[in-house]
Amino acid sequence: MVHHHRASLLVHQQRKGEAAAQDPLQADGGRMKELRGRLADYACHHRKHGHDALLRMLAGFALVTCFLLLLPGSPVSAAMDELLQLGKRTRHDEEAPPPCADVANGTVCCDRSALRSDVCVMRGDVRTQGASNSLFLLLRPNSSAAADERIRPYTRKWESSIMSTIDELRLRSAPEGDAAAPARCDVRHGIPAVVLSTGGYTGNVYHEFNDGIIPLYITARHYNKKVVFVMLEYHDWWMTKYGHIVEQLSDYPPIDFANDRRTHCFPEAVVGLRIHDELAIDAARMPANQTIQDFRQMLDDAHRGRIQTIIEEEEEEEAAAAAAAAAATAPAGIERRKQQQHRGSKRNDRPRLVIVSRNGSRAIENEAELVRAAEGAGFRVAVLQPRQDTELAKMYRALNASDVMVGVHGAAMTHFLFMRPGSVFIQVVPLGTDWAAETYYGEPARRLGLRYMPYKILPSESSLYGQYAKDDPVLTDPNTVNAMGWQVTKQVYLDGQNVSLDMARFRLQLRQAYGHWAAQRQRRRADSGNTQRRRPM
Repeated sequence: MVHHHRASLLVHQQRKGEAAAQDPLQADGGRMKELRGRLADYACHHRKHGHDALLRMLAGFALVTCFLLLLPGSPVSAAMDELLQLGKRTRHDEEAPPPCADVANGTVCCDRSALRSDVCVMRGDVRTQGASNSLFLLLRPNSSAAADERIRPYTRKWESSIMSTIDELRLRSAPEGDAAAPARCDVRHGIPAVVLSTGGYTGNVYHEFNDGIIPLYITARHYNKKVVFVMLEYHDWWMTKYGHIVEQLSDYPPIDFANDRRTHCFPEAVVGLRIHDELAIDAARMPANQTIQDFRQMLDDAHRGRIQTIIEEEEEEEAAAAAAAAAATAPAGIERRKQQQHRGSKRNDRPRLVIVSRNGSRAIENEAELVRAAEGAGFRVAVLQPRQDTELAKMYRALNASDVMVGVHGAAMTHFLFMRPGSVFIQVVPLGTDWAAETYYGEPARRLGLRYMPYKILPSESSLYGQYAKDDPVLTDPNTVNAMGWQVTKQVYLDGQNVSLDMARFRLQLRQAYGHWAAQRQRRRADSGNTQRRRPM
């Protein structure tokens, strides 16, 4: 048996090369707003020319309309009630289980209704066949049900250029004894499989989390770790980097689909990952209403052990260095060490600010000046420059312990996920990146519970200021330039721009961040004091 679920209506909104689904009711609402706006403009225009009669006519029309809406039993009132009920039903439907959530045994069900990803579910005797890039669902002999589906299990299905690089899987049902199907199981699993690709934009930390890690959490969390991950385009380095997270989602080692030629058998296979939004988790579609903050707690659990090991290693190194310093045993050395400890205790009482540094495009050209300004504002400052081979636990440790993160818009801003709720995230927004900065990092940061403080640069703070005339649209109207297409945006604003911060302006941002930290600390101390007073004697 084969089930197909396809969207009957998708309204696409293209923006900077990204597609987003738009609700038809919202589209209708937008047209009504536009109509009302035109009426208002028309009325204002004619009022200026003395046409008050039109205004009186419109006012009378509005009065009659309101009367009809409020009049019980009127056709207009009934129509409005029906519209409101439709809205209620629509919202209710959105909270319903997704298609293919409940699949009968011996069935292949594919949900192709979502804009971002396809998800297929196979239930019954599911067998892998790596040599043919296939999964087989074995049926009883003489069964008439047949399925032959194809799917690329990656979460950017609207982006044909990258999807063409993803391995395609063939999902087939076949009766027992079929010559094409695996005749026996080499490894039989009593738990489901989730099949995904770690290809695509892998290597970019934003895409690794947005397209892979968070959708994997969304898809697999309800299995309570009793699930096996079957990975297409398996990368050893990816497992080295994200293995601690994978272990939080599965008690079992993942399977390298292409290179493990054994036949693995499962009672169920979910092929593809569900995705909600940019770096986001919709609680209404999650078991126990889990949110992005629950995801972050999972990241805490994943890295806690490794971070503790790193701390112990550093303490051992420091102890060895102290023991080797002969001066530390002399009275002068002891006094010097006390002074250092005193200065250290003062430093430890200051909030921690991390600058996520870039080299190449969108670098902060006066970064040293930024460091001095932040220290002058009362922060302890650390500069991080993550590389692809940077251990994730070290990045997590640095940002989890920070109070403020500062960085220029780009993939590395994904590390805001490592910050504690209540911390401050200052994103420097270069020219031409307003929409992307807000969509990919600003709004997701607010959902995590961070205090998001965007710093939109002025044209004079951009390296483009010296390359173009002062009235050039590149400086004065980035939206027009962006409308020329993604490649233009990438060339001009992403690959061709650095920033030099106006420190007089940016110090205001630093003072606000410091004030937020101070208020948070005072609140925590007050809460702690109240807790102490409530304890029984």
